[in-house]
Amino acid sequence: MKKIVYALAVAAAVAGGVGIYLNSGVSAAPASNFVLLDGSKKSTNDLKGKVTLVNFWATSCVTCVAEMPKVIATYDKYKSQGFDTLAVAMSYDPPSYVVNFAETRRLPFMVAIDNTGAVAQAWGDVKLTPTSYVVNKRGEIVKRYVGEPDFAELHKLIEKLLAEA
Repeated sequence: MKKIVYALAVAAAVAGGVGIYLNSGVSAAPASNFVLLDGSKKSTNDLKGKVTLVNFWATSCVTCVAEMPKVIATYDKYKSQGFDTLAVAMSYDPPSYVVNFAETRRLPFMVAIDNTGAVAQAWGDVKLTPTSYVVNKRGEIVKRYVGEPDFAELHKLIEKLLAEA
């Protein structure tokens, strides 16, 4: 009987610790390689040192297209302070559509195409677009948005993270 009580106590402690860890909202960004439209490559390690918005999107996603001007405005507002944006097009998005969208909308930030779906898989099996992650200077995910973010809230978070050492 003592063994069962002990096992339950240990299980409860572990579960509590996991819950605290998961609720802290901070986890390392998954190791990923991004292929940008210009053919260059970036990795998750390249994101360190800046606060970065990693935005999974698609040209066929109405919400993604509607939020893009706000994503651009956010990038423009904070880029000189150490903020970056990486827009990751979903694997089902035809590359020619992504290139056309990026060129005609003059997207000022990095745009990658996730041809195989491996990046979306690594970042929590992203299926819904837009899904965005805020990554701090240490390369840790501090916030995930499914759907269009509340941009006022996002800006406050970016400002807080940019102020951190």
